[in-house]
Amino acid sequence: MRMTDAQHRTMAEALVQAELTRQWIDPLTLQYEDADIEDAYAVGQHVTDIKVANGRVVKGHKVGLTSRAMREATGATEPDYGTLFDNWFLDEGTQVSRSLLNKPLVEVELVFVLKEPLGGPSVNAADVIRATDFVTPAVEVVDTRYGKRGKPGVIDSISDAASCGFVMIGGNPVSLRDIDVRHVGGALYKNGEVVESGTAAAVMGNPINSVAWLARKLHEFGVEMQPGHSILSGSFIRIHPMAPGDTFVADFGPLGQISFGVTS
Repeated sequence: MRMTDAQHRTMAEALVQAELTRQWIDPLTLQYEDADIEDAYAVGQHVTDIKVANGRVVKGHKVGLTSRAMREATGATEPDYGTLFDNWFLDEGTQVSRSLLNKPLVEVELVFVLKEPLGGPSVNAADVIRATDFVTPAVEVVDTRYGKRGKPGVIDSISDAASCGFVMIGGNPVSLRDIDVRHVGGALYKNGEVVESGTAAAVMGNPINSVAWLARKLHEFGVEMQPGHSILSGSFIRIHPMAPGDTFVADFGPLGQISFGVTS
């Protein structure tokens, strides 16, 4: 850790204000060039503390950059991770205002909703299966509170809640006992045309693995995922930009569809 606690809090307060005002700020790695991953997580934790003190509710966690292609594209050597808040969950079919976002990109993935606590240094796939109540499709729009690009890697994204913008969850929950989660497919339609497609096996071979990885990683910071939390397991398609006037449909086959539109 290279930054002081006062610097962590100053950076966190700036991130919270950037989200509220839409006045985007410089990335952590440009403001504090020696910042490391521990600093990034400390900033993110201060963001969480500030938001909770202001009335927000933690609703889960996310893991991103779970595919090798995405890590190579960003210069990351491992996935990133962050906290999800109540105001980031939107109803399916919502008309999303582009003006509220900075650099939004659309992903499709699966959400694991927990029925038991999940955490510890040795969490494995069996632990994830046992702790999961159900899985359901989701659309995540990733976004950032940073106005420019920082250094390659995950430091900036970890400090900024793994670049989450908002999440829409589908209404067709299924048990892990009833599906082979690796073979869940998703196709993203933009304005009626398929722009990306893939299967959940692209997420670390199995999205169960990404949830287990996240549980072990969060344990390093003293965090345990809780019953009722929604865990975004990582996208299995490449991210795709959105603009005013666009309509999106994420088609998960037997697991249903999630749609939304984009306004100015």
